This record gives sequence, C-alpha cells and structure tokens, in this order.
Amino acid sequence: MFYDLSTISIVLLFLAIFAAGFIDAIAGGGGLIQTPALLLTFPNENPVSVVGTSKTAAFFGTTTAAIKYRKSIKTDPKLLLAMVFPAFVGASLGALLASHISAEIFKNAIFVMMIAIFIYTWRKPELGKVHLDKHSSQKLMYIGGVAAFFIGFYDGLIGPGTGTMLMIFLVAVMGFAFVGASAIAKVVNASTNLASIIVVGIKLGIMWKLGLALGLANLVGGYLGSHLAIAKGSNFIRIFFLIVTGLLILRLGYSLYIE
Repeated sequence: MFYDLSTISIVLLFLAIFAAGFIDAIAGGGGLIQTPALLLTFPNENPVSVVGTSKTAAFFGTTTAAIKYRKSIKTDPKLLLAMVFPAFVGASLGALLASHISAEIFKNAIFVMMIAIFIYTWRKPELGKVHLDKHSSQKLMYIGGVAAFFIGFYDGLIGPGTGTMLMIFLVAVMGFAFVGASAIAKVVNASTNLASIIVVGIKLGIMWKLGLALGLANLVGGYLGSHLAIAKGSNFIRIFFLIVTGLLILRLGYSLYIE
C-alpha cells in the first residue's frame, strides 16, 4: 500500500494517526482525526474497509492506553465485564449493518447530542472532578451494560466520537471522575474496535499491513496521551475533553451541512 503514496503523504498519515492515538487516550474522539485522514488518503477503497483499517490501527492505541490506565487507576473488574461484553456485541451488530444502512440519521442525532454534551460539560465546571457514588454497584453494572451496547452499536456503524460518548456517560450519569472514566472508556473502546475488526475483516477485508504499520504510531500516541492524562488528572482531562468535543461538533457539522 505504501508504494502508492508519496513520502509526504506517508509522513502526514503517520502524524495524523499518532495525534489520534494521543487525543483518544486523553478524552476520546481520536476518530475525528484518524478516520477522515484514511478516507482522504484512500478515496477509491471501500469506505467500510477503510474504517475497519482505521480501527485496526486504533486498537493498538486504545489497548495500550487501557493497560496504562489499569496499572495506575483501579476499576471494578465486574463493571468492566458488564460493559465490555455488551459493547462487543453492539459493535459487531453495528459493523454488520454498516454497509446496508444510511448513517445520515445517526449522524444528525449524534451532532445534536454532541452539542448538548459540550454545553452540559461547559456549564458544570465541577463535573467529573471527583468520583460520586450515584448508584449501587449492581445498578452501575446494569446502566453501564445498556449504555455500552448502544454506544458500541454506534461505533460499529459509524465510529468517530465513541470514546467521547463513553466518557460523558461515565461522568455525567454514572458519577465517575474524568480520569476514572478514561480508564474504563479505553477498555470498552478496545473491545468495540476488536469487534469491528473481526466483522469487517471477515466480511469485506481490511488493509492489514497498513493497519498494523499505522498501529505503531497509534500505540505511541496512546501511551503518551494516557501517561499525560494520569499525571495531570481530571481537571486537565475535562478541558481537553471540551476542546475535542468542540472540534468533533465542527467536523460533524461540516460533513452534514457543508460538504
């Protein structure tokens, strides 16, 4: 694949994937950079296959960030399992339907929801700074499992913004601080990426060599991003989250109403 690209195109692509891994590890939303970069680089390839290739690269970053977070921040393994499995199933179903269903309705809904998320987070400066015990452990697993399924379905169907949605749900609804939410979101997001890779790989095929090569750049970005997030804490992640969400709103708005 690389011999079809100029040197400058390869360098820019690797930089985009590195930046995506870095941003995604801190606040989610790495797909805002990564997926468009790959679609623009390979306009003649099947878009679903390109997205699958993007998720192959992203899997390295999300997995690396998840491991890094898990070493520093302890989370309930039962809650993780309660969210990971529904997210995997949801992403698998979304990926199966990706080439059959128009994503425009979903994109419009996500655009409105992202604006609401941005306003809600911006107007509540104390949101996500400390962990709040809003629910019992059993209720957290139920709520988390249901949300993970639907967010996973969105990830398999469309993709960009999944980590952002996971973050705000974990913070606003489930009561986690931003740093704890990041730790959980990365594990769940890794499972949705894996589901999409399996389904798209079997159904349509993935540019495996490209995905694995770009995965190295995403891995480095994911490691550095998670390291910075853990060091800086929830307040830093909140600010970064607002920036990424704002950019995601602009990107979705452009694709929906200008392109």
